Formats: sequence, structure tokens, C-alpha cells
Amino acid sequence: MLLCMIALGGYTRLTGSGLSIMDWKPVTGMLPPLSHSEWVRQFELYKTIPQYQILNNGFGLDGFKQIFWAEWSHRFLGRLIGFVILIPLIYFIIKGAITKKLALLMCLFIVLGGLQGGIGWFMVHSGFEANSTAVEPVRLVLHLSCAIALYIAILWTGLNVRNPEPDQSLDKITTKSIRTLLWIDIVLICFTIVAGGFTAGTHAGHSFNTFPLMNGHLVPTDYASLSPFLVNFIENIAAIQFNHRLLATITVIMIFVTLFIGLKSGSSKSIKDSIMMMGWAVLIQYALGVTTLLLVVPVWAGTVHQAFAVILLTTLIIALHRTRVSKQISA
Repeated sequence: MLLCMIALGGYTRLTGSGLSIMDWKPVTGMLPPLSHSEWVRQFELYKTIPQYQILNNGFGLDGFKQIFWAEWSHRFLGRLIGFVILIPLIYFIIKGAITKKLALLMCLFIVLGGLQGGIGWFMVHSGFEANSTAVEPVRLVLHLSCAIALYIAILWTGLNVRNPEPDQSLDKITTKSIRTLLWIDIVLICFTIVAGGFTAGTHAGHSFNTFPLMNGHLVPTDYASLSPFLVNFIENIAAIQFNHRLLATITVIMIFVTLFIGLKSGSSKSIKDSIMMMGWAVLIQYALGVTTLLLVVPVWAGTVHQAFAVILLTTLIIALHRTRVSKQISA
């Protein structure tokens, strides 16, 4: 569900749907407009923001409904995730089926999920400001980063529940180098996702639609055109896209270094299988990124590219979890 949530978030961004709902109603917002008059009211609200006046001026109620449903579905799924966690959690606590630690952890996830909804509204609200037709890239990246962090925490918790104890047969010396490389890979993919968020937020993917060079240059000529220099990382389209490309390429190289070392080591079959999955996933993701760029970011490609980044991250987290070493063996 979280993976679908992240994918749907990418779809709403790519279709410009995120600003279609101007009400912040955490509870009653679960219901869509149920009458024609309510649809008209929502549409009239949307007409007051710059996105409509600058980009969508003239499209009718039917056009508004299309973008409304995309954003409403995104928000509805977020609320639904909360219920999917909360209702079984209450039942399991009453039955004493889970530990106190796990129950507290799940309660924390519910709180963080609610906070993520608040961050989402903080992001959306930036798109209502004068002369703004989209949300602020920095707020978009904050919303995406928090979603990824929550995803990792829930995935790791789920893996711990399924396999609470490390593989007793693993040797610390054998797996140490693999774990180090996996940590590097995870940090790299997270930075790449953040860079991808800035690429999406600034629509940098609509420029320099050639590969591997950027309009004939390995490094774009206006990479450092803004001052101070650090501003280029969040506002300069050329620098933002180059950084995303560079981080993605380094990530591919490092994952294949991990793959080579992992397959040559004396690790277990489960670890080698998870590392192989990483290798296939990073190839697919890199190909999706190039395809998205060359096709000038069609909605389907951009959505799949964002979603598959999470799938790639998932393979890395699974591999890291499988390389846990028993404290008894490592002592």
C-alpha cells in the first residue's frame, strides 16, 4: 500500500493534480463530492489559484474532475493505510498476540503516517501562492523523503517479524564487507531518490533530453551558473538533472561491485539471491530512467520510474536484513 501511495503521489505530480483539492479535512475529506453543487464549489475554489489561471484556464468541470479524482485517491489511500494498521493493531493488542515493543512501534507508525499527511498539506499549500503553478521543490522532496523513511522503517519491522533471529550459520568476517557495501548502496540510492525529487519538482526532466551527453556536453555548461554555488543543487535545472544522472550511475556501479564481491564470497544462497535481485532491479531502474528522459517524461514512465525506485530500495533493504550476523557468532 505504501508503494502504491508513492507511485500515486508521482502520478498526481506528473498530471498536475496535486493542487485540485484546496480543503484540508482529515476526516470528512474521505468523502468525495456527492452532489453537483459540491462539485461546482470545489471547482470554483480551484479557479482562484494560479495553476488554473495560468495553465488550465478554460477547462471545464469534467477536466477538473479528472485531476480531482487523482488527488482524492492519493489522500484516500493515505487514510486507508491508517485504518489498515490501526484496526488489526487494536485487535492484536486485545488478544495479546503481539509484544508491547511491536505495539508501541506500530502506534509510532500511525503517528508518523498522520504527520506525513500534514507534511503533504504543507507541500500542497505552497502551490496556492501567487504566481505558483506547482508545489515548492524543497517541500516536495521533504514529503517524498519522509515517505521513503517511513517505508524503510515499516519494511524493516516486517522483516524482523518474519525472521526475528539472524542466520546462525553466517560468519561476521564473511559478511562484513558485504554489509558495508550494502550500506553505501542504500545511502546512494536514497541520495539518488532525493535528487530525483528535485528533478521532478523543478521539471528538470523536460530539458537536456539526450543521453549519455547533455546536449553534447558531459557536464552542462551552465552547471554552476547560480550564486551562491549551493543554490545550484536545488534551483539550477542543469545541475539538478546532472546530479541525478551522476548519482544514478554511481549507484549502478556500486551495486555491481557489491554483486561481484557478494557472489564471490562464501555467503549463503539467500544472501546471494537477494544480491542478484539487486542487480536486476538496478538495471531495470536505470533503463526506466533513461527511457523517461528520452521520451520527455510521459506520465506512465515517470510514475513507473518513481515506483520502481522504491522496489530497488526494497531489494537493498532485504539484502541488508539477510546479512545480519548472530551476536553469539560475532562475539
